[in-house]
Amino acid sequence: MILQVSDLSVSFGGVQVVDGLSFSVERGRTLGIVGESGSGKSVSSLAVMGLHRTASVSGSVLFDGEELVGAPAERLRRLRGNRMAMIFQDPLSSLHPFYTVGEQIAEAYRLHRRTSRREARARAVEMLAEVGIPSPRERAGEHPHRFSGGMRQRVMIAMALACEPDLLIADEPTTALDVTVQAQILELIKRIQAERGLAVIMITHDLGVVARVADDVLVMYGGRSVEESPVRPLFKLPRHPYTRGLLASIPGSGRDAEGDGDGGRLRAIPGQPPSPPAFPPGCRFHPRCPLATDVCTSERPLLLGEERRVACHLEGATR
Repeated sequence: MILQVSDLSVSFGGVQVVDGLSFSVERGRTLGIVGESGSGKSVSSLAVMGLHRTASVSGSVLFDGEELVGAPAERLRRLRGNRMAMIFQDPLSSLHPFYTVGEQIAEAYRLHRRTSRREARARAVEMLAEVGIPSPRERAGEHPHRFSGGMRQRVMIAMALACEPDLLIADEPTTALDVTVQAQILELIKRIQAERGLAVIMITHDLGVVARVADDVLVMYGGRSVEESPVRPLFKLPRHPYTRGLLASIPGSGRDAEGDGDGGRLRAIPGQPPSPPAFPPGCRFHPRCPLATDVCTSERPLLLGEERRVACHLEGATR
């Protein structure tokens, strides 16, 4: 197990954003973390990487057996970009406009490998070629604005993988891309994972993306895990009302939000996700749940199960 997260909680200024989250990722497997905006997906991944400077983080994050919560900042810097890497949602804001893409990849490589500038430059060209950038030697000398959105995302992948990390976190890596480029980026990540045995965390609000690439799925709502499952059983028979609502929003899913198989139209989940300062008591999904009862409004459901785990007082009613 390369990553094991246990009872992770993240708070900002006394406001809890992530509440008791636990999950694990094995080498060579992909965990898809899904949920609407504000569910805590990105906050959790940044906590794993040690990138929250002002947050209060508790719980345990074991990376290859090493505890990262409370680890010295210098140790985290040595791990980030070297053994753990992250691809952010917007590559244009993540790449520096004043430096060429080759310089930026080479800088990240030299930081961790202490090589010469010439060796780092050669590594940058090699990585651009690996992620499918045509004429990589020439393109390495160009600035980010000369690249399309899909090409910039490939550059970010090249930078993340230059030091051959064990864990890759991809935070909404295809959100701003059209469907054709999205498919290319997902296939690229899958190919590199298969070649290198990477553990991958794919963060997204799109269950269609998860169906393509994930082995396991963690569904988050209101800063908590509501369902965890291998990908195929989850798509075949989702057990939490929120998961069913997410699946109902996928075109061609053949399932509506209440679980009926008419497949005639998409049905949005009523209401809006709660904001952290106003999380409701009990099950945080109960204000939007068509099956909620009194117990849902007052008692927090436990995440129960073995291979498949679900946090719902009415699990039997959701089958």
